[in-house]
Amino acid sequence: MGASLPPKEANLFKLIVKSYETKQYKKGLKAADAILKKFPDHGETLSMKGLTLNCMDRKSEAYELVRLGLKNDVKSHVCWHVYGLLYRSDREYREAIKCYRNALRIDPDNIEILRDLSLLQAQMRDLTGFVETRQQLLTLKPNHRMNWIGFAVANHLCSNVAKAVEILEAYEGTLEDDYPPDNERCEHGEMLLYKISLLEECGFLERALEELHKKESKIVDKLTSKEQEVSLLVKLGRLEEGANHYKALLAMNPDNYRYYEGLQKCFGLYSENGKYSSDKIDRLDALYKLLAEQFTWSSAVKRIPLDFLQGDKFCAAATNYIKPLLTKGVPSLFSDLSPLYDQPGKADILEQLILELEHSISGDGRYPDRTEKEPPSTLLWILFFLAQHYDRRGQYDIALSKIDEAIQHTPTVIDLYSVKSRILKHAGDLVAAASLADEARCMDLADRYINSESVKRMLQADQVALAEKIAVLFTKDGDQHNNLHDMQCMWYELASGESYFRQGDLGRALKKFLAVEKHYADITEDQFDFHSYCLRKMTLRAYVDMLRFQDRLHSHAYFHKAAAGAIRCYLKLYDSPLNSPAEVEDNTSKATQKKKMKKQRKAERAKKAEEKNEGSSASGTSKSGRRHIKPVDPDPYGEKLLKTDDPLSEATKYLKLLQKNSPDSLETHLLSFEVNMRKQKILLAFQAVKQLLRLDADNPDSHCCLIKFFHKVSSMSAPVSDAEKLVWSVLEAERPSISQLQEKTLNEANKIFLGNHEDSLMHRAAVAEMLYTLDPTRKLEAVKIIEDSSNKVVPTNGALGSVMEWKLKDCIAVHKLLDNVLIDTDAALRWKVRCAEYFPYSIYFEGSRSSAVNNFLNNLDTETPLNGGANGPDIIQSGNAFTSNGKLEAFKNLKI
Repeated sequence: MGASLPPKEANLFKLIVKSYETKQYKKGLKAADAILKKFPDHGETLSMKGLTLNCMDRKSEAYELVRLGLKNDVKSHVCWHVYGLLYRSDREYREAIKCYRNALRIDPDNIEILRDLSLLQAQMRDLTGFVETRQQLLTLKPNHRMNWIGFAVANHLCSNVAKAVEILEAYEGTLEDDYPPDNERCEHGEMLLYKISLLEECGFLERALEELHKKESKIVDKLTSKEQEVSLLVKLGRLEEGANHYKALLAMNPDNYRYYEGLQKCFGLYSENGKYSSDKIDRLDALYKLLAEQFTWSSAVKRIPLDFLQGDKFCAAATNYIKPLLTKGVPSLFSDLSPLYDQPGKADILEQLILELEHSISGDGRYPDRTEKEPPSTLLWILFFLAQHYDRRGQYDIALSKIDEAIQHTPTVIDLYSVKSRILKHAGDLVAAASLADEARCMDLADRYINSESVKRMLQADQVALAEKIAVLFTKDGDQHNNLHDMQCMWYELASGESYFRQGDLGRALKKFLAVEKHYADITEDQFDFHSYCLRKMTLRAYVDMLRFQDRLHSHAYFHKAAAGAIRCYLKLYDSPLNSPAEVEDNTSKATQKKKMKKQRKAERAKKAEEKNEGSSASGTSKSGRRHIKPVDPDPYGEKLLKTDDPLSEATKYLKLLQKNSPDSLETHLLSFEVNMRKQKILLAFQAVKQLLRLDADNPDSHCCLIKFFHKVSSMSAPVSDAEKLVWSVLEAERPSISQLQEKTLNEANKIFLGNHEDSLMHRAAVAEMLYTLDPTRKLEAVKIIEDSSNKVVPTNGALGSVMEWKLKDCIAVHKLLDNVLIDTDAALRWKVRCAEYFPYSIYFEGSRSSAVNNFLNNLDTETPLNGGANGPDIIQSGNAFTSNGKLEAFKNLKI
């Protein structure tokens, strides 16, 4: 570096490098200018100056200088290395790799460039190149521990596990007998555990167990060592030894569910689906009774038997488990027991059990089999549990009566209002649910969870402006909405985006959905720093797990929701395009102009205050020269996103990610069908139909896509070009393989589908929609298919009330079908009146007990301060007929 410079300037060049490494950018810039004053065309100095300017957020100047430096000295590995660093800072990893490879052609043994190249190869999952680079680093510097470990990990990631083991053993052969010293025992122990896990992965179980016993004294993490040992014993079939080891682990932590699962496997009493024979149930019962005597303080040993016990034994075990928790007042009891509701009959037993306890406590204040009285709070938590129980079963009237009784018993318990809010949400009264959630929030203004739950309820009620005001109460001062983005608060952005989508504000909806997508891109980028850190700190097992997690990152539910939401926005934008840029501007700007002006004035005031406090000399710049000015969002309302020339092309970007990462999701292929049908990509649309039939051929949406596709194909003109003829030949060859259409017309297939699912509302709605699609003149017949549906009572052994089969969201979907697709206003009105009886709390259907009909909130004129004080900003939501006043009197009308 700087070899072509005189000694004085060469020392200055070294100072530039040192200043860059120590982040003293102004100092480095000054040294670079001193060299360039005498040697203005020195390529390496120009490149280093550009790299320094890049760290000071002057990117355009940086790229210009680095390219000029490279042009002046194209055979300098420093210039190519710097160019790669510049690309790396902008996440242009492929371009950076090209630059590093050019630098290595000039200086093939440069350790720093090889190390940087290996990090990028790990980031981009170029595993073959990663192995080659790590091997070259090991060859050049074999006395460095990190090079041995890096080469082993590279081979592991490249699925060459046996080779990785050989490398680690070769590394151990270079160590002395008394290694490691005390200050490296943790790192060495981690390496040994990693090696044992590799042997286990290879299938060398005996060898792994032998290695574990041999190196036990050098492993610091004793718990992981014991867990690894018992895992190996079970895989080797040494179940008796494994059972003893699991009992030892349970003595250390008797509430670890994995240990109980392992112990069951050792005794041959474990089932993946949770179903057991009567003999195995008896043996399991005996096992857990023995464990309960040994671990009397353990909660898990009492809870797990509830999963496999049946009948009277289940009732007795549930009673023993529930009673102490009701006495103690554990709010999460219902959440703990909710998985039992998926097992036939257990919900009915729990209902009878809790009702008996309620009757006994209400009567004489004690449990049926006890003489001592219970504290008054026991009745409160029984009512609390019953409210959630009936909410789960869809019996909202009873649930509300129970929760109101609990509130009357103890009106100061916040959880009661949160649960009542949840019940009202499930019942369909989103506005009242939001008000109840805000009531709970006002009772404890320091609780972030309750604040977040209140925000979520408001967004579900499409009260976005109010929700934003509440959400920012727990963010830092300043640009509070951007703080929510910086915090990667994805649940908020998803809920907000869905609310904007329901309201037809596609710009803001897209903005929120794409913000979530950016978070996932940032999470992917965040792994970069760990490629060197984990190898240095020897956290190898965690590092490999992290890389595998990153590989399936985009299969996470939040990303799926965001991508699907964005695709729906683009589909809606394609179906209802804005005619011109001027119209876009009119439609998106006029409604938000006042808000923009207000925000701009607020920003100007904040800027003046900042300048006054900090002074003009130091404003926005640190000692290192880096500016700390936060970039302003140029498109806060998503207006530019709406101006895309090709919405379907944008939708396809996110569709490909879903197809890659969520191939077993029905929604993925439904969206694929919608996008490709609009793009006239017939074979891709057919591929989506086949995937839908593979996943769930009886799903109403799968049936609709199948009928729509072949109806569309039948209405197309005869093929002319060779490509069109090829498409037709493929469809003709594939159609006989679809069982639903074998030797049947589309109308016949539709009729057969109705016969197979005549008791299902959504299946009847799908048949009706397809009947109308195939023949619009049969609209009355299609409407009749829907109206002939009956809402049957689901048989239960419940002591109170009945559970109806229809779900609120399904009935809303059917109403929209009648109104918007079949375009029958009278039928839609009849359906609305009918559903209002089934869902009396539903705002959508204007049920008799909903806040929309009662309209009592319109008369409230008291306002709730955001901070609970008299001087805080007001919470008022116009157009939604409600104002939160921090009191509960408004909700008395909701009582049964």
